[in-house]
Amino acid sequence: MKEFILSKQESEKTVLVGLITPSQNESRANEYLDELAFLAETAGAEPVKKFLQRLDQPNTVTFVGAGKLTEIKHYVEENEIGMVIFDDDLSPKQLKNIERELQVKILDRTTLILDIFAKRAQTASAKTQVELAQYQYLLPRLTRMWTHLERQKGGIGMRGPGETQIETDRRIILDKISLLKQQLKQIDKQKSTQRKNRGKMVRVALVGYTNVGKSTLMNLLSKSEVFAENKLFATLDTTVRKVIIDNLPFLLADTVGFIRKLPTHLVESFKSTLDEVREADILVHVVDISHPNFEDQIEVVNKTLNEVCQAQNKPMLLVFNKIDAYEHVEKDPDDLSPVTKKNISIDELKESWMAKMQNNCIFISARDKDNIEELKNKLYEMAKEIHITRFPYNDFLFQKYDDIDEI
Repeated sequence: MKEFILSKQESEKTVLVGLITPSQNESRANEYLDELAFLAETAGAEPVKKFLQRLDQPNTVTFVGAGKLTEIKHYVEENEIGMVIFDDDLSPKQLKNIERELQVKILDRTTLILDIFAKRAQTASAKTQVELAQYQYLLPRLTRMWTHLERQKGGIGMRGPGETQIETDRRIILDKISLLKQQLKQIDKQKSTQRKNRGKMVRVALVGYTNVGKSTLMNLLSKSEVFAENKLFATLDTTVRKVIIDNLPFLLADTVGFIRKLPTHLVESFKSTLDEVREADILVHVVDISHPNFEDQIEVVNKTLNEVCQAQNKPMLLVFNKIDAYEHVEKDPDDLSPVTKKNISIDELKESWMAKMQNNCIFISARDKDNIEELKNKLYEMAKEIHITRFPYNDFLFQKYDDIDEI
């Protein structure tokens, strides 16, 4: 099995490469490269420069044009760069040609995400899912791995040893993929049994883009110690804790964060992890409001939830986190230029499209514990409504507690 993991000791210097296309303007391309840089740092690399090129579509041979590739080559040689990372998936042909030209390690976005996932996986379930995704990614790239072997002309009796080895490896990997899928089915059965054993308790799932503060909020609400870090995909394994607000118990699940351009086969591999989202009664969508493009992140999460989890009809609470980090610049009254997101205050945001969400929209700071009581009260009301439909005889108990509060 090819090793994807980057050693922390290496801390390789790397450059990042992306494209400006008709469907991806310069602003968005730069934002994607910023995210790629964060991914690289999470994996243990040190991004030192970014290269962008404007093309109608990626070059089928070298991803970027010949001139840009030469420019990257000169920079790599002059600055002793050991790795180049591309923001999109590279075909086996592109990988082969780029490696031959640059003579350094070449990664694409998927390889980098797989690297981080492999490093973060702790449980048997997560490790199995990551391994499956790695093999599925590796399968179509076997040809590139055997380019050092002598190739002969095709035809009967003329097949070279390289092709024979590729066929052998392909069968081994296909067998391994089949075995891993069987193991995941068994793990799914075990998890399904665990979920059934939880009874009819109300289930709440924290969802959102990666690094928005879900784990910090989980620790705050459940008084647990789920690993939280200012890095992408700090949480990979789903964690479930019992939470009690006033007299009402419910289950709270912290799930893996989503990201743009998440590889399809990676999403497929992690469907079992997302079962907690599928079976949740309430979704708490956590958003980093300090991020300049948080609305795009909301769209990415909603799209993934609808495609993978069929969660479009579930009750959802939108929680805007990190209000302590939100910054805006007051616009000068004499400035006639158009208003941008940088000029909008949180109070003005609350009067935008968010106002239509009424009580299903809350602004908090999990780090500073701002408005956490308001969040707890809202979760209590949402969970109580579902709880009463399942346990009608408990309605009197809630009425009793409500009467005490009024007194």
